[in-house]
Amino acid sequence: MLSKAQNKYIRSLSQQKYRKEYNVFIVEGDKIAREWLASDARIKTIAALGKWITENSKLIEKHPESEVLMVNEDELSAISMLSTANMVLLVVERHDAVLPKSLNSWAIALDNIQDPGNMGTIIRIADWYGIKHIFSSQGSVDVYNPKVVQAAMGGHLRVQTHTVDLQTVLPAFNQPIYAALLDGENIYKAPKAEIGIIAIGNESAGLSPEVATLATHRVMIPRIGGAESLNAAVSTGIICALLVGN
Repeated sequence: MLSKAQNKYIRSLSQQKYRKEYNVFIVEGDKIAREWLASDARIKTIAALGKWITENSKLIEKHPESEVLMVNEDELSAISMLSTANMVLLVVERHDAVLPKSLNSWAIALDNIQDPGNMGTIIRIADWYGIKHIFSSQGSVDVYNPKVVQAAMGGHLRVQTHTVDLQTVLPAFNQPIYAALLDGENIYKAPKAEIGIIAIGNESAGLSPEVATLATHRVMIPRIGGAESLNAAVSTGIICALLVGN
């Protein structure tokens, strides 16, 4: 059973300022919770239905540091960040990644990405293609937003995210920068590097002029049909397939 204080604390983590203050974030849902419990992440709290706790006791035993709270469906719904609560909620300790001094594989740079679903999906795409680093501008959505974590589906466990000043950090790596721009070269004809940085801009405004000027390759996905634009995450997936996956 949850106390009022526990309920208030967990609910407060929907807000970025409290996630930063307590240095934690929320992970929800059966599949993703089991993946986090199977890792060596530090789990502060496990709030779950009694049946789920029983069925996953071995995973829970791997985390003696955790406070285990058996809750009923109403209590879980009250603290859930999802539209429909799904059996378990974890409070996970946050560990900010150390900024690498160099890159030995592809990376992604995100300039003012605002939609949590896009951010989470891009982390998941990076995970799929084995991309280890995402550099996110300070104006982008928090990578530990519950909707981002949900959409990433465990990608945070394998992809290191860094909130940085892109103008300062990206040039320091001295790698090709492929910037997605409407006036860019057809990406199917663009020269391909062994490694580099893929820069994706804001959902409506695209890349800021300051970040666009860093591009060594300005690229675009040619349009054949009538769609006005592509979703930022979809664009990232296509570009990753062409540059990283081939």
